[in-house]
Amino acid sequence: MPLDGSCLCGGVRFEVREPFVKLSFCHCTTCKRISGGVGTANGRAPSEWIEVIQGRDLLTTYQPSEGSSKTFCSVCGSNLFGGGWPESEESSVRLSALDSELDEKPSGHTYVRSVAAWETLPDDGLPRYEERSR
Repeated sequence: MPLDGSCLCGGVRFEVREPFVKLSFCHCTTCKRISGGVGTANGRAPSEWIEVIQGRDLLTTYQPSEGSSKTFCSVCGSNLFGGGWPESEESSVRLSALDSELDEKPSGHTYVRSVAAWETLPDDGLPRYEERSR
């Protein structure tokens, strides 16, 4: 600890100071569109545990009509944070943005009601939730 992360261009660097509270895959329509794929892999943590150590001025936030805001690097477009970061009490960090090794694995799939006909969920034995798991 801490876990280090960054965007693709390296302009934004951040730390997660404590272990994640929860890890999950999200298959909601918004996460699929912002990832350009089948969704996002996320670590949930109190927002106060997430510290941007470089490039805060490069961050831009988008608030979709449904769901919480998403935060990106304005230079390279890397999707870094979700869940309303930094205003919300708890936020999401995109696991794909971590530079540090993470030994844990996500514990479930959320918003599987939004899985597309062309999409195949892995047979990984993880629980599947129609909406957000608690």
